[in-house]
Amino acid sequence: MEPRSNLPTHDVTNQPPGRGDGDLWACDPVLQDHAHGGDTPLLQRQAQALGTAQMAEAARQANRQSPELRLFDAGGRRLDEVRFHPAYHDFLHLGLGSGYASGPWTGGSHLTHAAMVYLHSQVEPGTCCPMTMTYAAVPALRGVGVLGDLWASKLSKPLYDPSIAPLDAKAGVTLGMAMTEKQGGSDVRANTTSAARTADGWRLTGHKWFCSAPMSDGFLTLAQAPGGLTCFLVPRWLEGGRNAIHILRLKDKLGNRSNASAEIEYHGALAESNGDEGDGIRTILQMVHHTRLDTATAPAGLMRAALGHAHHWVSHRTAFQKRLIDQPLMRSVLADLVLDWEGATALAFRVAGAFDDPTQAGFARIGVALAKFLNNKLAGRVISEAMEVMGGMGYVEDTPLPMLYREAPLNSIWEGSGNVICLDIRRSLARDPSCAEALEAALEEGRGRIKSYDLALSRYREAWPGSPSEAEARRFAAQTAQLLTAATLMQAGPHEIAESFCATRLSGSSSIAGSGPAIAPAPILARLGPEV
Repeated sequence: MEPRSNLPTHDVTNQPPGRGDGDLWACDPVLQDHAHGGDTPLLQRQAQALGTAQMAEAARQANRQSPELRLFDAGGRRLDEVRFHPAYHDFLHLGLGSGYASGPWTGGSHLTHAAMVYLHSQVEPGTCCPMTMTYAAVPALRGVGVLGDLWASKLSKPLYDPSIAPLDAKAGVTLGMAMTEKQGGSDVRANTTSAARTADGWRLTGHKWFCSAPMSDGFLTLAQAPGGLTCFLVPRWLEGGRNAIHILRLKDKLGNRSNASAEIEYHGALAESNGDEGDGIRTILQMVHHTRLDTATAPAGLMRAALGHAHHWVSHRTAFQKRLIDQPLMRSVLADLVLDWEGATALAFRVAGAFDDPTQAGFARIGVALAKFLNNKLAGRVISEAMEVMGGMGYVEDTPLPMLYREAPLNSIWEGSGNVICLDIRRSLARDPSCAEALEAALEEGRGRIKSYDLALSRYREAWPGSPSEAEARRFAAQTAQLLTAATLMQAGPHEIAESFCATRLSGSSSIAGSGPAIAPAPILARLGPEV
């Protein structure tokens, strides 16, 4: 039944209708273009399921009713459990059951996986965290022993089993990470958690400052063994009971509210080594590499969601006797924001495609770092402007914009903040010839198509004849990522989009939306899909 519009003191007019059920695939020509080559039928089903009003309400509930920490039962016995709103489990059932985590390891593709990250991030991004870590854990476990292969096989099952039970009793499992410690942060070599070999296996003792998704069935973690920093797999549940993992508290976070992040301690927790002693960082980096794909893709989904809500608003609301979407300045601002979103989507999916091609391993490594850096720096700007487009309503929790805005910084912080990523880009290009060669080839592919790109590439070559200094790493990363995005758009998007991107992004003009060189907004705004 429709809500009442005729109220005792006034009639409700000039308010957009509810968005109702939507199809996140059919209304998104950008996704259709750049996810070409993925599993289209699967993505269409996922997009339709996520686009319903029911899932939008589930996302709202999962964020408004935060996870609850249950440390003890009524008798004072330790539980160390986190209880979630049922909507949290609904999203994990939908995502994991559709192959979000398992697909690339069971005959699917990383491109399809990236598109699923993009879709889920539009509706409820908090639940992406446990699914992403489960996806990324598989390459860090495969081939390192019988136990690792057993866990990898369970991680690769397309289902979600939230039961509290040991590995053998579960059809499918999830896996998290617990690496960061108070004294070290990104410098995991400073970790002090210790690992001691005992008669029944390795036992870990120490603290972890951040443990995301603490109800995962196990965690990859780093600890100091006699042979050096080593990667361990710590099961959450054992055959004989609960492992000695104590949750101290849940983090009171800015955003990502549906998902729990915790501080934990190991009190002689039973663990299995995953890889050789002293080889922990190299082992865990296989997981980090794949989580970076998701943290490079998710901001494109966040931007898409924010712009979708803003587009719906301006298409149905009038001011000064004209629809907002018909106001020239509004069209200019929205078109400028669309270029950021389309560029981020194109670059993320190009990198995802490289993950599927072993011959592009060098490009995948450097490309994912560049995409993670740039896409996340753009997400906050785009979402903030989308909030402003909607005025006061964009700042109110009745809309998803505040949730999207709170989420915007997370992917930049997760798995290496901006400085860490820029220094990694610098190191990769200096130490790995395959990264440098792949990047050089990708930038050269764009030459000769758009004059402004050629000029910008020549300036770039002059500015960076060699490796940048550490102090210049951000400027170098930003310029490189913008050029790579432009080159990608020239290959995988409408020509007018690439032209407008080059004209506005490679000229060194203002970063304030709508204040750069004039562009034709109509073909750019068409990328937002039909007005509904």
